[in-house]
Amino acid sequence: MGNVVNDSDLSEQTISDGFHVTRIGQNDLMSIQRWVCDPGGSFPEHSHPHQQIGYVYKGEMHVSIEGEQYVLGPGDTYLVDGNEVHAGTNEGDEPAEGVDIFSPPLKDSDWIG
Repeated sequence: MGNVVNDSDLSEQTISDGFHVTRIGQNDLMSIQRWVCDPGGSFPEHSHPHQQIGYVYKGEMHVSIEGEQYVLGPGDTYLVDGNEVHAGTNEGDEPAEGVDIFSPPLKDSDWIG
């Protein structure tokens, strides 16, 4: 059965220096989170068993996936296979924002911190 999640019911978590996430929905097969990376913020190198697809809709992120370097901006999508090592930094002057989808769903204990 479907469900609706209101933005006013959500809470943001800071999971690393200048990197904030808000889980905006999940079901038995996947989860989706909104993220904001402050200027100079980052998420550290890590891996997880989840498949991950992300989309940048504001700002710019410098991302490493399995040692390959990418500069991602609005409209860019990234795909991270389970257990691939990845990290990211906002080297710009404005916040970067995007969304990530994970399958299987990400649990709080899976978040980096």
